[in-house]
Amino acid sequence: MLYEEPPVSQSVIVNDVGPRDGLQNQPKTLVPPERVQLVKALLHAGMTHVEIGAFVSPKAVPAMAGAEEVLAGLSHEAGVSANVLTVLIPNLKGYERATAAGAKSVCMVLYGSEGMSQANVRMSRQQAESATASILARGKEDGVRVTSTIAVAFECPYDGPVDPGIVRDMARRFLDLGTHELCIADTIGAANPQQVRSLTAALADEHGVDQLSCHFHDTRAMGLANVFASLESGIRKFDASIGGLGGCPFAPGASGNVATEDVVMMLEQMGFDTGIDLDSLMRASELARALTGTAPGGRASTWINRQLDKQGREHKK
Repeated sequence: MLYEEPPVSQSVIVNDVGPRDGLQNQPKTLVPPERVQLVKALLHAGMTHVEIGAFVSPKAVPAMAGAEEVLAGLSHEAGVSANVLTVLIPNLKGYERATAAGAKSVCMVLYGSEGMSQANVRMSRQQAESATASILARGKEDGVRVTSTIAVAFECPYDGPVDPGIVRDMARRFLDLGTHELCIADTIGAANPQQVRSLTAALADEHGVDQLSCHFHDTRAMGLANVFASLESGIRKFDASIGGLGGCPFAPGASGNVATEDVVMMLEQMGFDTGIDLDSLMRASELARALTGTAPGGRASTWINRQLDKQGREHKK
């Protein structure tokens, strides 16, 4: 399939997962006010979708302690109610904590393999599916948006390659159950563009693309190529992480997510509209690096900053 220039008005949503997925496995734990500062920098750059934290056990994931404080710190941010600020939840207890704190958008994780499900939530795949189905039912009653993410959709660090038929069956079931969004996640960055195009094209053909999104890690330097492969299938929403932060504590070998600044740069150069100001986004990336001391930054960061300097970024201050 040859790439064709998109219509000028065609938009792509970029969901920054840095404040959650990006921070959960860093050596330095950011306190809630620092995480709020990072989210505000992303919102200032024009991002309308951000994953801001997780209502999980602080013993299991210390970096996500104080999720209630993060939500509270954002509650008075101007215009924040118009944005989709999502929190990860592992089970019904997490859902109840999140909604009690005011969360209106939650994400539950499904698993393409038994090994990853046991390692991450100590449940079987079927138990995780049952829990997610229950959350979907509660979300409908409470008016809460629910994303269902299929982790290790291509390969598992414990069980090896994942049968795409399993992923397609799960996608069909949870879209039929009414999930607001179905996210295909390459949790350990094991997929190649041919695999990605094959799976996403099949899902798009069966379900359309309005409720589909993708989540890629850059472990094997194929994150952007996989975003492109998904674009060719018609996917128009992607997770990315500011500064390339990321890595799952329960998935050996998982490195950082594909960097938000790289994804936005590529999309904008291809003619898509993200609604994100790249200059402000680079400042958010610099903040992520300053706060964590470990954010690698996007692969194109040096080039992007040079281009912005040529355009006279200082005049924007």
